[in-house]
Amino acid sequence: MFSAADEERRRGVRRMKTTATGLLILVALIYVLAKYAQHAWGAGGWAGYVAAAAEAGMVGALADWFAVTALFRRPLGLPIPHTAIIPTKKDQLGISLGEFVGENFLSSDVVKARLHSLGIGGRLGAWLAEPAHADRVTAELATALRGALTVLRDADVQAVVGEAITRRAETAEIAPGIGKTLERVVADGGHHRAVDLVCAKAHDWLVTHGQSVMDAVQGGAPGWTPRFVDRKVGDRVYKELLRFVTEMRDMPEHPARGAVDRFLTDFAADLQSDTETQARVERLKSELLERGEVQDVIASAWTAIRSMIISAAEDEHSELRLRVRSSLMSLGARLATDGRLQDKVEGWIEGAVVYVVTNYRTEITSLITDTVAAWDAEHTSRKIEAHIGRDLQFIRINGTVVGALAGLLIYTVSRAFGA
Repeated sequence: MFSAADEERRRGVRRMKTTATGLLILVALIYVLAKYAQHAWGAGGWAGYVAAAAEAGMVGALADWFAVTALFRRPLGLPIPHTAIIPTKKDQLGISLGEFVGENFLSSDVVKARLHSLGIGGRLGAWLAEPAHADRVTAELATALRGALTVLRDADVQAVVGEAITRRAETAEIAPGIGKTLERVVADGGHHRAVDLVCAKAHDWLVTHGQSVMDAVQGGAPGWTPRFVDRKVGDRVYKELLRFVTEMRDMPEHPARGAVDRFLTDFAADLQSDTETQARVERLKSELLERGEVQDVIASAWTAIRSMIISAAEDEHSELRLRVRSSLMSLGARLATDGRLQDKVEGWIEGAVVYVVTNYRTEITSLITDTVAAWDAEHTSRKIEAHIGRDLQFIRINGTVVGALAGLLIYTVSRAFGA
């Protein structure tokens, strides 16, 4: 199928063919008239000059007509060798074109020189530094990110994420890390707030559930003790427990708090050096990882992360997009002024492009050869003729004119030397 532009080109070719053919007919008519005038009317020497020019013009026009026609079809349908070159040599032309492009346009030296002359680093930096361009790139990245997350199957990603987290957690020894963290927390007194909170909550709970505590104490007394004794014992235990918790809450230097500090310090040291404690922590970690509830939480982490990323990508004012935009503009500003960074970026780009053209040159040029090979020979010939045929018809016109001038010159020289 020919496009509208191709049809317009074909009409232009037909007009030029008509012009070139008309010029051939004109010189042929001039030749006939000149010869007639020379023999029938006894015209002077001028008729010979005109006839010689017209004769040579016809020869030049016919020769160029043959040459131009032979490119696309067999002249007059005759099976003359080396004619209809494009239809019969289409595949060889495609191969030659592919080799020409590969050798002259896809060589590493040509590509590197061209890329270096473009100054991609500075141009890219100046382009990215523009807020509108940074917004555009950010929007495109957000669209690509949403598309990638939409294509991914949640079940597959959840399985991969769950396996990766589980494997990582199983291979990593967590006890020493926990011990170092706990050691720093205790040294900085960061655990005091946690102890304060526990003491406050314990005090409030005892105040609220005092009767429950006394009932529990009374319930554990022997059956042979009198009830009033059980009540006094329960009341006494409750008051002592409440007093202890209250003092621990209100006295930063309470001995129990010191005991908690020593316990946490010793425990932090054991986590870092005691093999038995470390082994117990690792067993506990393994037991927790094997529980279905923990695996469900790990697997569901992808769903939460995916939802969060998509939401941030869709919101133009999200922190994610704002940070990406800011980073792009900052990178652009630096890239536009930092020569070393420009050289580094250009080196990366040149290396990547050279790698591609060096290792995949055959695949790239095969796009040309395979495309040409798939074309219909007759259609290809008409397509090419539509694109370059108009200029080729000028060759016919020029051949007619140049032939006539050459014939006139030869005839003039011959007459001058008495031939």
